[in-house]
Amino acid sequence: MAFIAVAIGIFLLIKGGDWLMHAAVALSLRFSIPKIVIGMTVVSFATSAPELIVSIQSALSGHPDLALGNVVGSNIANLGLVLAVILLICPIEVPQSFYKTDWPMMILATVLFYIFIAFDKELNATEGAFMFFLLVLFIVYLIKVKKNDPDEVVLEVEELLPVSKTSMCFIAGGFSLWLGSEVLIKGAVFLAQDFGVTERIISVTIVSLGTSIPELSASIIAVINKEKAISLGNLIGSNIFNLLAVMGITSMVHPVIVQDTGLLDNDIWWMIGISVLVLPLVLIPEKLKLGRKEGLVLLILYAIFLIPLFL
Repeated sequence: MAFIAVAIGIFLLIKGGDWLMHAAVALSLRFSIPKIVIGMTVVSFATSAPELIVSIQSALSGHPDLALGNVVGSNIANLGLVLAVILLICPIEVPQSFYKTDWPMMILATVLFYIFIAFDKELNATEGAFMFFLLVLFIVYLIKVKKNDPDEVVLEVEELLPVSKTSMCFIAGGFSLWLGSEVLIKGAVFLAQDFGVTERIISVTIVSLGTSIPELSASIIAVINKEKAISLGNLIGSNIFNLLAVMGITSMVHPVIVQDTGLLDNDIWWMIGISVLVLPLVLIPEKLKLGRKEGLVLLILYAIFLIPLFL
């Protein structure tokens, strides 16, 4: 039953995030917000909505390790699994913005998150507010820089939804995210009890994999549409949002306290390590290219991360 609850929760989160994204994009277009701004803000927040709702609900329900493990595990999965799968399907060329803005910002967010949580084992409201403010500054910078960039790929959006359908998507998306998070958290807690493992292990494995599915599907679609650079940018952006937005907002709602020290002794170092590793993989042996060998390396590392957790 616990597995069924987790599966249902993940399904509801994915559908809720999808409905919310369509509604948010339609509303943004109705107010004549530029497409590139929608892509960097509205869509990014919508694709991170499952992680955000799960983390807030986990913290409020007295399960902070689920909140932390979900974000840390999702960031590891985005690079170790999702990016690896993309590269095994098709090698990609990496835009220069990767090492000029995207990767440095991801590393800054990762290091900042570690500093805030490692020494006192708590992420409080002040630290969360600072992280979220940093994200706002980054978004403003990106919009100013990329708005006038002729080479920047602009988000393609569907036709404008009618008001009634937009409202229904908002309502359905919000309800689905709430219900999905409730079912997923309860299922994850029962699953941890059934297997005799900590909530942190369930969150950095099963829960994080489930909430990373939107990134996987979006990236594969980008590759199929021959927009390979977008797939990497989507994953890097997701990791930045997970840390600065999801953890930032969650800690402002309720302080997040580490209970299972394995998150600090093991998981967070895997997140830092795999985030740092992406840069040399991009630059060596062939500059600004990622191929199947790099994908295999990332996939093997992800397997090495997962196997000891289950054992």
